[in-house]
Parts: sequence; structure tokens; C-alpha cells
Amino acid sequence: MKTIFYITIIILLTCCGSEADNRNETQPTLQEAFGNSFLIGTALNSRQIYGEDRRGQELAIREFNAVTAENEMKWERIHPEPGVYNFEAADAMIELAEENGMFVVGHTLVWHSQTPNWVFYDEEGGLLSRDTLLERMKDHIYTVVGRYKGRVHGWDVVNEAIVDDGSMRDTYWYRIIGKDYLVKAFQYAHEADPDAELYYNDYSLENPSKREGTLRLIEFLKEHQAPITGIGTQGHFSLDWPNLQEIENTITAFSGLGLDVMVTELD
Repeated sequence: MKTIFYITIIILLTCCGSEADNRNETQPTLQEAFGNSFLIGTALNSRQIYGEDRRGQELAIREFNAVTAENEMKWERIHPEPGVYNFEAADAMIELAEENGMFVVGHTLVWHSQTPNWVFYDEEGGLLSRDTLLERMKDHIYTVVGRYKGRVHGWDVVNEAIVDDGSMRDTYWYRIIGKDYLVKAFQYAHEADPDAELYYNDYSLENPSKREGTLRLIEFLKEHQAPITGIGTQGHFSLDWPNLQEIENTITAFSGLGLDVMVTELD
């Protein structure tokens, strides 16, 4: 656990320090220091993707060997209207990553937030049926994952489906389809790219109640043959929470289910 905590501190100092561009060139970069043990990544916003924030882009390329888009691959950006897809920023980020040999994570396919309302309603303004919403989800996942087959190496398939008490979040996905919307999302993503790693991503998993609820969800997914390969535990940490023991408990619990465990969204 000391290693993980140390990496957390280094990331914060490297990304936030005002002297980041004046680093000692004899010191290893983050990817040089830890690249033989695990991937270490960052998120890019549109200004960094296009090089308008040149300093941020250069820092990301130098220090990290994995990358994801902060917002540009979320449903509201990439699929804002029925039948309308906007791949420009996602294409640019993936091209940048490929030029620099970086592992790419797509974020995110199914989420209750930053998803346009039209996704859940018909032309008359009524909520969709289960079958119609599943078809809409499938079309979106097939289109996005299929476009980047072999180029995006891992996907955050479902984001934040559990609330703090460990129960299912009451979203349109859950309300219309049921709990198995997660199973379907993973199945569709796997069908679109059988070689991609597929993740569930959530925050506050160091909270015992939420962790236990998420463990139950993962067991449910596995029982229903959902092809999940990893879990992201979002690192929205403060100086006094969570403690190291809870971080270790979280990593141990999910790795015990055979999942790769990632610290994501570290800030």
C-alpha cells in the first residue's frame, strides 16, 4: 500500500506543481518509474487534445503511458442527437495516443449523467419500452466501440450504477430495463470488440457499504456471464479520507473476484 500512496502523491505534485516544466531531466518520468509495474494514465480535455494547451499536452505525453478523454467520448458529446455522431475530438485523441504509444481507455458508454434526454424518450415524449431502450443502447455501443475496435484498448462500460448505501442507483437505465442493463451493456461492448478490456467504474468504493453493494453487483454480473475484466475505483480522495486500510480493503476485495483494479479519476 505504501507504493500506491506514494504514486498518488507524485501524481498530484507533478500535475499541479508550478515548476512542472523545470523538472530535473535526470529524474525518471512517471511512466519510466512505474511502467514496468502498471500503466499510469491521465485524462485530456479538448484543449489538450488539440494542442491549444501545449504545456498540458506535452506533460501528458512525457509523464504518462495511458490516456482517456475527460468528456469527449461521453454520450452527450459523441452522440448528441438521434443519428448524429461527433467523432472529431475522439479521433484526434486516439491519433495523439497512437503517435505516442499510449494505452487508450474509452470513457464512458453507459451513465446516468451527461446522457441526452432523447435517449430515454420516444417522439411523443413518453418513456421508451425496455426493448427499444436496449436497442438504442446496443446501437450506440456498437457504433462507438466498433469505430475504435483495436484502437481503444479498454472501455468504462458502465459508470456509477451504485449509490452510497450499496443499492442500485435509480436511473432511467435501471427503471426501464432493470438491473440486467449492465449485463447487456457489457455483452454489447464485447460483441463490438472482443479483444477490448471492459470495466465498471465508480466512486467512494472505500466506503464499506458502497463497496459491499458493488461487490454484489460484480457477482451478479459474473453470474450472468457479463464479460467484465476490471473495475475502476475513482480516486476522489482528500487528505483525511479514505485511510490506507480502506484503500487496501477495496483493492483486495475486487481483485479477489478476479478483476484488474485501477485507481481512476485521481484528484
